[in-house]
Amino acid sequence: MAILLPRVGSSPLDIYSKLGFKYTTRKIHKRLNNWSPTCSLFTGSTYACMSFEPENSRNFSIFSSLVVSPAEEETSISSEKRVYDVVLKQAALVKRGISTDLDVKPDLILPGTVPVLKEAYDRCGEVCEEYAKTFYLGTLLMTPERRRAIWAIYVWCRRTDELVDGPNASHITPSALDRWESRLEDVFAGRPYDMLDAALSDTVARFPVDIQPFKDMIEGMRMDLCKSRYKNFDELYLYCYYVAGTVGLMSVPIMGIACESKATTESVYNAALALGIANQLTNILRDVGEDARRGRIYLPQDELAQAGLSDEDIFNGKVTDGWRSFMKNQIKRARMFFQEAEKGVTQLSQASRWPVWASLLLYRQILDEIEANDYNNFTKRAYVSKAKKILALPVAYGRSLISPSSNKNMNLLYTK
Repeated sequence: MAILLPRVGSSPLDIYSKLGFKYTTRKIHKRLNNWSPTCSLFTGSTYACMSFEPENSRNFSIFSSLVVSPAEEETSISSEKRVYDVVLKQAALVKRGISTDLDVKPDLILPGTVPVLKEAYDRCGEVCEEYAKTFYLGTLLMTPERRRAIWAIYVWCRRTDELVDGPNASHITPSALDRWESRLEDVFAGRPYDMLDAALSDTVARFPVDIQPFKDMIEGMRMDLCKSRYKNFDELYLYCYYVAGTVGLMSVPIMGIACESKATTESVYNAALALGIANQLTNILRDVGEDARRGRIYLPQDELAQAGLSDEDIFNGKVTDGWRSFMKNQIKRARMFFQEAEKGVTQLSQASRWPVWASLLLYRQILDEIEANDYNNFTKRAYVSKAKKILALPVAYGRSLISPSSNKNMNLLYTK
């Protein structure tokens, strides 16, 4: 279980190769020989888990809290405060129009790089089209520059996800993720390793995107290596932020906020964060059986106990009245996050709203399908039919035309 990236029928090895982990470096070296070769992420070294578990705050109306101890000597801090600090930093960057904190700015305008960048972005678009068809269609309404940037971010997120969920996942260690993070820092410093990295490096040079959400996503991958249980929703919230809420923070600077919006920048980021959390909670509820077969339970242990359920019940996969009651509460929480997310979508620039509305509406329908399956997410996979997806697209498009000034339900987001 990791980020909210659509899966398709291709074989894992085919997906992995298409994400460029092997062949793209050789190809681009023929075009631009001053780039560093791709470093290997796979080693045989054993790994030791890095543990941490955040705590509580007051900044979010529906977000819970979590006690975390990142290091023995550090004082426990709130998970919400920890995440909210990142939100504030991203919002400040957008306001100032600063693309990154790093001293070294990307410098890709070299002889021969323009055609290489075009090819890099085109390749990102192909990956997005193949593995996120509905979202890809929505991006076609965006301006070309924003569309390409969203593709580049999507591909980086997918490659990161494949490290722990792909065919080579069993070989991934914390050290490998450390190297992936070091490679990310090089990308932000204008030193891409391969073609797909080049697209992201160019993107972060053009937009006020900060590196922290990208690093936090890698932190979520580290959690997946060593953590298979979550004591309470506080712990689960932090995990959901790491692997999915970060996507919202990465995307807002690219999507843009509507000029006529009266919402604060921070509130738009909060809504984007909520959408990521909602999508990941939906992933978790959809994939309970699949995760259980891998020995993982992404459900709050304390809430399972309160419902009279145990890990053994999850592994047995029997739908009981207790399970139905438990699932109703989990679905209610996910819908609360979707409601929170809705407040921010209308505040985005109009050309960017359609793919976000489509993602929100389609993912939320997965919750309806879980209910339609009588809460059997052990042996039945809830999915939205192609017909329902097609019907949702014009609805999403209609909502994307609603301007912030005409939306009557945005009072909570407006500056007081």
